[in-house]
Amino acid sequence: MYLMKKIPKYTLPLDFYDFLILQVVKAAQGKVPVFLDGGVRRGTDVFKALALGASGVFIGRPVVFALAVDGEAGVRKVLQMLHDELELTMALSGCRSLKEITRNHVVADWDHPRVLP
Repeated sequence: MYLMKKIPKYTLPLDFYDFLILQVVKAAQGKVPVFLDGGVRRGTDVFKALALGASGVFIGRPVVFALAVDGEAGVRKVLQMLHDELELTMALSGCRSLKEITRNHVVADWDHPRVLP
C-alpha cells in the first residue's frame, strides 16, 4: 500500500490496477470481497478485473458523462454497452457465466511466458 501513497490515483493506468488487484486479492485470502473502483471504461475492463479475482467493479465516470449528455437514456445506453461488451468478451473467451471467468483468461506483462504443448 506504500506504493499507492506515492502515485496519485488519476495517473494510474489500468495495467497497474491489474497488479494491485492481484496483490489485494492475495492479501484478502477470500475473507472479504474485493472491488475495483476506477479505470473501468469498457466491458473488457470488467472481464479483466473479474479474471484477476475482483468480486465486482464500480463504474463512475462513464455513467456521469452519459447522464450529463443524455440523462437517463444516456445512462441506460452506456450500461447496455458495457453489458454487451462484457458478454461478447465472455463469449469469445468461452465463458458462459461469470463463474467461469478465471485468471487463466488473462495474461499480464509480469506473467511467465506460456509454452504451448
